[in-house]
Amino acid sequence: MLTDIPGWFESEETEPLTLSLPDEDWLLEITPDGRLVCVAGYDLDDMKSMLSDGTAEDLGGDELAKQVKFFLQQTTSKYRRKLIAEGFAERIEMTEDFVAAYFEQAVDLSKPAELRQKIHTCQSWFRP
Repeated sequence: MLTDIPGWFESEETEPLTLSLPDEDWLLEITPDGRLVCVAGYDLDDMKSMLSDGTAEDLGGDELAKQVKFFLQQTTSKYRRKLIAEGFAERIEMTEDFVAAYFEQAVDLSKPAELRQKIHTCQSWFRP
């Protein structure tokens, strides 16, 4: 369906199709239930390692969450206005392992030409 767009990660039929966007902090997903999702997120263990930078200081859970949310805010602020203006809805998800911002929009999977155009548009927004 969208195989002419290079860079898709391998996935199972029940998983979203996932593509890296030109801004390295972002991914684009097409879910089996018909959503186009631009997502940016951080693994909490990776962030903890990066923020401690080899020091003996260990960040508590609340402080780590606050710092990661700050980084996520910086990452999403460049694109939020454009995504919202184009009809994407924003949600934030945080688990014990990661925190991520999802910008989602319903798409019609039976119209591959329209979906392909939306993907190309998203790719153009995220060029540095």
